[in-house]
Amino acid sequence: MKRWIAAFGLILFSSAGGAMQAEIQEWKTDAGADVLFVERHELPIVDIRMTFDAGSARDGDQAGLARMTSNLLLEGTAERAAGEIARGFERYGARVGTGSGRDTAEVSVRALSEAERLDPVVERLAAAVADADFPADAVDRVRRQMTLGLQQAQSSASALAEKAFMRGIYGDHPYATPPGGTLESVEELSRAAVIDFHRRHYTATNATITIVGDLTSDRAEAIARSLSAALPAGEALSSLPEVTPPESARTIRVPLEAEQTHVIVGQPSVRKGSDAYYPLHLGNHILGGGGLTSILAERMREERGLSYSSSSQLTSGARRGRFQMSTQVRNDALGEALSVMRDSLDEMRNEGPSAQRLSDSKRNITGSFPLQLDSNRDLLGYIATIGFHDLSRDYLQQFVDRIDALESDDVQSAMQTGIDPARNITVLVGPEATINAVE
Repeated sequence: MKRWIAAFGLILFSSAGGAMQAEIQEWKTDAGADVLFVERHELPIVDIRMTFDAGSARDGDQAGLARMTSNLLLEGTAERAAGEIARGFERYGARVGTGSGRDTAEVSVRALSEAERLDPVVERLAAAVADADFPADAVDRVRRQMTLGLQQAQSSASALAEKAFMRGIYGDHPYATPPGGTLESVEELSRAAVIDFHRRHYTATNATITIVGDLTSDRAEAIARSLSAALPAGEALSSLPEVTPPESARTIRVPLEAEQTHVIVGQPSVRKGSDAYYPLHLGNHILGGGGLTSILAERMREERGLSYSSSSQLTSGARRGRFQMSTQVRNDALGEALSVMRDSLDEMRNEGPSAQRLSDSKRNITGSFPLQLDSNRDLLGYIATIGFHDLSRDYLQQFVDRIDALESDDVQSAMQTGIDPARNITVLVGPEATINAVE
């Protein structure tokens, strides 16, 4: 029996630009999985995502284990080989995929809503996720693929910078664990470790099921019940530790012979659901997240010709996400580029954005937001995030209004409180003489 927790109003936008009312229906299955469902009948399509607290933050001392498990999830069960699983989805016109990050691992499927096509897809999805048996030959093949990727990353400035930056800002926190593992850790990952990780993390208690599309609530209930009942009940996982920001600023130098130096400057940011996210999001958009019209792009590219690509990014997570400014700059211009980046951040913190930049960025963010909800698949991602991170159920309705209500003082205050240059980690990947010549 479905146990209703709530149904929350939701404003969606059609491709024609008009708004329409819908609702997030939410309940918990008897097996213990959380379910969020949005009914949409514009197209005869259903999108389903099963999200698990099974990202790399759960790797422990076996870096890459969560990613390997995710990569192997559709590689076979005792009843069906990988090829048969793939052909089974294709037979009914369904598309299925897996993915994993630091917080989560997910399995998603898109299928036609007609019962004769959807029901077999759901049955195959439930079996593939719950009964995965991780054949030894598939484990070896995926290990080789992951190893090849890691070997290629050793000569990638962006990959080296990313790894060093995450270790620099997160220290010993599980978020510092590289999702793809290391050459040493991946080589040591065993089939037994994968099976154990799957057993502990791919459970009903640890699952959020999100459904968007051409279904009634009764049919959505039946699908969620079928998916969760196939999973073991499992036990609740312990919470991740809090993130401790760096005590002081420092520079990490990674030698790599190249014509440009790759630069990342930043620190941990905020967690999902934080009120500070909104003004920080707007401030980041003005600083470097708004493309060619942002401050960093204008000053680094248009005014000084230092770099073709300069930007900033703000993410949030189950614990703290990250704020970072990034660029690839000519080696002879590294010192000037670092000064521009740091000065631009200081200006945002000390003076706040101008009225024109504030207005332009607010209009850009709020004007493009409806396009991010235009398809079932786009909406699915947002709803899955709301459910997994237990965000306010009116998050989507609030977003535009909260961004639109912000003033320059709000952004300045958030940047002062949420981003402390005295804690920034700077990563430089480039020729040794170049990166050692700057502070």
